[in-house]
Amino acid sequence: MRADRLLSLLLLLQNRGRMTAAELAAELEVSPHTVYRDVEALGAAGVPVRSERGPDGGYSLMDGYRTRLTGLSDAEAESLFLAGVPGAARELGLGAVLATAQLKLQAALPPVLADRARRLQDRFHLDAPAWFRNADPVPHLASVARAVWEQRTLRVHYGAWSGAVHRELHPLGLVLKGGIWYVVASPATRTDDGTPHPRTYRISRLISAELTSTPFERPAGFDLAACWAESSRRLESRLHQGTARLRVSPRAQRLLPMQFGTAGTQALESAGPPDDQGWVHVDLPVESPAVAVGDLLRLGTEAEVLGPPELRAAVARTAAELAERYGMPSRGALTSG
Repeated sequence: MRADRLLSLLLLLQNRGRMTAAELAAELEVSPHTVYRDVEALGAAGVPVRSERGPDGGYSLMDGYRTRLTGLSDAEAESLFLAGVPGAARELGLGAVLATAQLKLQAALPPVLADRARRLQDRFHLDAPAWFRNADPVPHLASVARAVWEQRTLRVHYGAWSGAVHRELHPLGLVLKGGIWYVVASPATRTDDGTPHPRTYRISRLISAELTSTPFERPAGFDLAACWAESSRRLESRLHQGTARLRVSPRAQRLLPMQFGTAGTQALESAGPPDDQGWVHVDLPVESPAVAVGDLLRLGTEAEVLGPPELRAAVARTAAELAERYGMPSRGALTSG
């Protein structure tokens, strides 16, 4: 792949001007000694690379020199849709390909537009993963991506909640949601009604993934974005099994969107009028009682569960058990005697 690296080095000097060996090495993910050898190779090939010593020195191209070797390969063209999420491109094994494609595009632009593109890249950065969570290990992502692209059946061993299962899948598309990779796939075997309903699989839960030589036909008119939206809606409807009636403080009103996402925001939008202390009543969709108790206790003393009665009792019971565990006297002990 040295030829690709030499072209990338040449385009870096053309697009950015003078760069040091250390800067070039960091961009190309090689050592400075490799950069020295590559610069010598460019010079031997007739590329006028100028070397300047000193603290402000580095490598640059002679004034007026520009290469026209900016045609995109198939892989480079395919990688451009990931230009806004370079981390995702790296996970898919397309990091270097994407970098070369971007350099070629910059080299092909008129100077004014190339400068605007560089300024935009310097001023905006997209970091998709959520805070305070390590990225899932996805050792089988490249195999899944290849199966999606080549429309080949995938044989997987999947760690589902109910236990590990073996499946043969027709992978239809990849989705990156909050830093987590998913594959939308249909079962290789037909369902009872003859329609292979797509399902969503979290790629980090793949124990193994074997790319087979068996091709498959994509369903006519399949829309990945629409399928994902519908899958997300079904998931939310399954998760939200009830509604909690809460009385929340001004501070809890700020916490609801952060801790409960869209459900918290919508609950606030339909809240009742505040009382003298700024507390309001809200109706918040919640998951199963066991999950809801833990979620609501995260609000601490900034919220009171008013209903349903069984949820209020469960929160009160858990709070009493916590008080006992930490050696706090019960309310009855505080008021007796």
